[in-house]
Amino acid sequence: MRSYLDFEKPVAELEAKIEELRALADSGNAVAIGDEITHLETKSRRALSDLYTALTPWQKTMVARHPQRPHFVDYCAELITDFTPLAGDRKFGEDEAIIGGLGRFRGESVCIIGQEKGSSTETRLKHNFGMARPEGYRKAVRLMELASRFDLPVITFVDTAGAYPGIGAEERGQAEAIARSTDACLMLPTPNVSVIIGEGGSGGAIALATANRVLMLEHSVYSVISPEGAASILWRDPTRAQDAATAMKITAQDLLRFQIIDAIIPEPAGGAHRNPKAAINAAGDAIAASLQDLAGLSPVEIKRARADKFLAIGRKL
Repeated sequence: MRSYLDFEKPVAELEAKIEELRALADSGNAVAIGDEITHLETKSRRALSDLYTALTPWQKTMVARHPQRPHFVDYCAELITDFTPLAGDRKFGEDEAIIGGLGRFRGESVCIIGQEKGSSTETRLKHNFGMARPEGYRKAVRLMELASRFDLPVITFVDTAGAYPGIGAEERGQAEAIARSTDACLMLPTPNVSVIIGEGGSGGAIALATANRVLMLEHSVYSVISPEGAASILWRDPTRAQDAATAMKITAQDLLRFQIIDAIIPEPAGGAHRNPKAAINAAGDAIAASLQDLAGLSPVEIKRARADKFLAIGRKL
């Protein structure tokens, strides 16, 4: 069953009416209403297009958090063949918020790492809502070192509200683990491409998104703090999250303009959750194009290009 966001109410009403008319037509208790259904479908598509053409930053945040939006496991299942997950950080334990391993992307061997939020109550608890603990980032470092040893490109998928802020995580060195993961990204001698598929929250996202190419889905967000957190700090009022979302410039369109990301991946009309397969295939095409752009560069050139990219942020504006 489709879940609608608050601002999608006009579309929800139209689609409910369409389903009602279809049920009547199927029951055989109504006169021919095919033309009316076609008219309402056209009206619904137009309303949906108009809504998603003019989304506010807060509305984009809501879309990025949509529970039916495709998650990392969906991208992995669709884009990666022969996937072999690798677990544990060899220091403390396994963290289910970050999934990683080796596989093939369009015939090429790759290392793939992603943050998984979960799609049901059970899986959300299992994956801790995509909020990784230190062992998750240390596992990512282990995988990147493995990729370096076997000369494999690294593809990362970012979807997290932020790193887990619990006491245990802080006791085990959360900040140090994030810093080492960021450093591992920077020092990779092989190409790395990162895709922000939902929320890219704070250092928890940067730990995987320090890449040669950073891509964002059209309605994803990327920020140093959540809008609610920023509103609580700036105005001591979390209800002003909409104001914070606008002020922070967290949308893909803003970040491309500031040259913080490299490209925007278009989403199907109505967001990735309305047509997950199309969104995933578009992401696959963008990843393939990015890897092709980086093919042929030496390890030294790859590292230099990555470092120059991040050093240049904020200097060309």
